Amino acid sequence: MALIDIIEASKKFGEKTILNNVSFSVNENEKIAIIGKNGEGKSTLLKTLLGTLNLDSGRVIRQNNKSIALLSQNVNFDSNLSVEETIKIGLKEIYEALQTYEKLQSALEKHQNNALLKEIDAVIDFIESKDAWNINNKIMRFLKELKLESYKNRSLSTLSGGEIRRVGLCILLLQNPDILLLDEPTNHLDVYMCSFLENLLKNSKMCVIFISHDRYFIDEVAQKCLEIEEGKIRIFKGGYTHYLEKKTELLASLSKSHETLLKQLKSEEEWLRRGVKARLKRNEGRKERLLKIRELAKKNPSEIRKIRLEIERANLNFNQTQSTNRKKMLFELKNINLSFGEKRLFSNFNARILQGERIGIVGRNGSGKSSFLKLLLGEIKADSGEFKRGDLKIGYFDQARNCIDENKSLVEIFCPNGGDRVEVKGKNMHVFGYLKSFLFPKEYLDKSVALLSGGEKNRLALALLFTKEYDILILDEPTNDLDIATINILEEYLQNYEGAILLVSHDRYFVDKIATKIYAFENESINVLHIPYTQYLENEQELKEFDEFIKFEEKNSNMKEKTSKKLSYKENEILQKHPEKIEQLEREIKELQNALSNPQIYERLGIDNLYKQLEEAQKILEILENEYFLVLEKSEKEA
Repeated sequence: MALIDIIEASKKFGEKTILNNVSFSVNENEKIAIIGKNGEGKSTLLKTLLGTLNLDSGRVIRQNNKSIALLSQNVNFDSNLSVEETIKIGLKEIYEALQTYEKLQSALEKHQNNALLKEIDAVIDFIESKDAWNINNKIMRFLKELKLESYKNRSLSTLSGGEIRRVGLCILLLQNPDILLLDEPTNHLDVYMCSFLENLLKNSKMCVIFISHDRYFIDEVAQKCLEIEEGKIRIFKGGYTHYLEKKTELLASLSKSHETLLKQLKSEEEWLRRGVKARLKRNEGRKERLLKIRELAKKNPSEIRKIRLEIERANLNFNQTQSTNRKKMLFELKNINLSFGEKRLFSNFNARILQGERIGIVGRNGSGKSSFLKLLLGEIKADSGEFKRGDLKIGYFDQARNCIDENKSLVEIFCPNGGDRVEVKGKNMHVFGYLKSFLFPKEYLDKSVALLSGGEKNRLALALLFTKEYDILILDEPTNDLDIATINILEEYLQNYEGAILLVSHDRYFVDKIATKIYAFENESINVLHIPYTQYLENEQELKEFDEFIKFEEKNSNMKEKTSKKLSYKENEILQKHPEKIEQLEREIKELQNALSNPQIYERLGIDNLYKQLEEAQKILEILENEYFLVLEKSEKEA
């Protein structure tokens, strides 16, 4: 059923056409990614769907009884309030409904009539539609997952812009609207927060329409990609992988003017397919280990620890493809210790950073990644240890993008001595010939930098960076605020770059594509790894699940011994057989969710049929889990 219909919509800003007579529909439960270059109108489209921006012509028809909410790039709250107060104000409607329910329950105990019953039914429907019976527990879980738990009582005025935006995201997710609009939701989230958000959105009944440059996020969440380009809209079924495939086919059928872009997309599609194949192979390995663990849990629990050791060793893959003996040493670190205030960031770190290395620096927010870069740049000193830096030229690209003078035009930035020629790594080029490869049209040459959008300024900073010759590029969150087209350009330049690269990024796709070595910041230490970033994250998740499984098995085993005699026959049956049933249902649900994100499957089996199967499986799972945890709780009390 359509929640929103856009009919013959047109919108201009000055001479720029954003929407040119476009029509499409947004349906219940759909997950739609909006893709397009910066300045094409992605955010404008979201505001049009929300109803805060009027069209020049055409119509937007929304279902009146459906709620809609937007997370924009800029979030505004009363800075004097605490995080908890801000969230409770944002959830005022839910809290009022819960209070109304309590009052109606009391009234019904004294006197029942049809009007009261009708009113309480409506309140119950609203609370259930928001999944809000346990709202306080949900708030605590979301605060924990978005790393806001310790800020609960802090004033918003003491938080960074990224932290305030996470508060806004937290409120919207808890409000659980029928239609959720998200503008770059993964900005300021680390990979663990992204994973939480991915799983939440995939399993949600909300219709979610989002703008993102995070290609793995798009691939995981989106069932449909909506591309906006030159005022027109094209819709591609499936996630980012399917979008790439169909976009490549489309460009191949058009004129030769698209040859460069087509070559780039084909290269990206090939790279992505190799990655998908590798992940599928790793998934098979994980399934085999899981089956082995379950068998060992029954027969020989002591052997399980050996499997954990295998997983840990998978992270320490020290196979290097190149000899490092003859390479120029750029940095040498011996027994380096670094703190930030009272917080220890890492201890006794030893490493040599050599010519041509490509290192991805990853870890949770606040783990010390940017501080590590500052140490290399000489902006801060280590608490102790020996640090050496070779005679080298460093190209630094930071989150502030401070290298651009906003009072100058583009041609003045690149040709400071006049003329229209620019030196690019010793090669003399026409300034437009160079800037067009960074997606700047000719009419932009005389444009003031101050008039550019945030994304265009970032693109300009990258273009300036790649005119110079450096021994090493140090990049701090380079993909933030870039569109996918610009990230592709950045990746192409980095892949052809001959110097060393150090990059801090939460963009898993970007790190996988560029880095051949990982510095993983965790538990006040730095682990040096030679595996793809996503493989490291998969191994980390498997270890976590492994430990939870062991803990559960040990607890379950002890509990069974103590309590089986005190439970009824039926309760013992539930305790012994429900876990297997729950596990089977979880597998079925995962398969159905995968089917719903794969156009080749849902077009063959029918999307409505698959959704019905999914809803039925989720209902049965909820019943089984409730039965199991009730008996589990009783057995724990008995124990």
